[in-house]
Amino acid sequence: MEKTADIVIIGGGIIGVSVAYYLGKMGAKNIVVFEKNLIGEGSTGLCAGGIRRQWSTEINMHFAMKSFEVFQNFEDEFGASPEFHQIGYLFLARDEEELKTFTKNIEIQHRFGVPSQLLTRDEIKKEWPFLQTEDIFGGSYCHTDGYAGPYEVTSAIAKGARRYGVKFFEKTEVTAIEVQGTHIVSVTTPSGRVETPIVVNAAGPWAANVGKLVRVEIPVNPIRRQLFVTDTFKGIPPSVPLTIDYKQNFYFRREGELVLLSGPQDQEPSFNLTTDFDSMVETAEKATHRVPVFREARIARGWAGLYEISPDNHAILSKVPEVEGLILAVGFSGHGFQHGPLAGMVIAELILNGRADTIDINPLKLTRFKEGKAIKESLIAFKD
Repeated sequence: MEKTADIVIIGGGIIGVSVAYYLGKMGAKNIVVFEKNLIGEGSTGLCAGGIRRQWSTEINMHFAMKSFEVFQNFEDEFGASPEFHQIGYLFLARDEEELKTFTKNIEIQHRFGVPSQLLTRDEIKKEWPFLQTEDIFGGSYCHTDGYAGPYEVTSAIAKGARRYGVKFFEKTEVTAIEVQGTHIVSVTTPSGRVETPIVVNAAGPWAANVGKLVRVEIPVNPIRRQLFVTDTFKGIPPSVPLTIDYKQNFYFRREGELVLLSGPQDQEPSFNLTTDFDSMVETAEKATHRVPVFREARIARGWAGLYEISPDNHAILSKVPEVEGLILAVGFSGHGFQHGPLAGMVIAELILNGRADTIDINPLKLTRFKEGKAIKESLIAFKD
């Protein structure tokens, strides 16, 4: 175990490893990452890997555009394929109000050069005839969206960070953070104490627990979301987009010869990672309603992961005024994987330059909630 570190990062998911990588790339030294389980094993490894540029707020559009560039050039920078499959994203509107919202969102997306488009019900039915479209009013579609491999991406970024000298300690939980006056001076793990002036909280669903170590309230809640996959199923084409039945909070996409189905999410915070039969039944009902041919499929297995939900469904990326040296990179509300590379970039800039240069992250500071400056994202996986 190291005795000192210039920067300690708590959390070895996509956010933590990205922060570590870009810190190393920008010239920082003596960086340590503590992960209480295995690198990429938590929420990152359990997510669906979606990558899209269809958002409803400008700050998320900035994140989507820059992170998209990283995924497109991933192999050149990291020497490994991100398994980025650009199958497209299709949002289905169940009423006129949703369709108006999609129309407004597309206007924002077009300002950023995203080739999203509004589709009528007839256009959707013609393109994807296996969909039941009687109860939809249209949809929003972007063919360049898709998904990547969470394990492949996180492993490659961690490997890149190691090349810059970053040290990773797995199965090592931070149990205490020492503050003298208002300054961080050390962290403690079961393996020992490490002196450090800077701690990055990238603990995902456990962000609030890490905050409690320094008596800082971080408004991030863990919310369970279940996922299921079918057996081999050939009833829909391999080119089907990731299709989101927005009002039903349900989506599906191909997973090779299988089909990935999104299960329900809890309404109350917990760290529960079990899957249950009732959720499988609910998922099957939503799936067969939207795609009748799914009645011929069989759900083979399922798993659960945790969203890290902030009050306005936007990330919290900022320093903490009350604790000098504490940096937050939390609260991504279901889109941490796809925004992870840019989050790593801007947090590294914040630490080393005192500000983020790539994009302005002031709208994402922790104090926005008390200041009445929260931002609401409408195109999210989690709905309260």
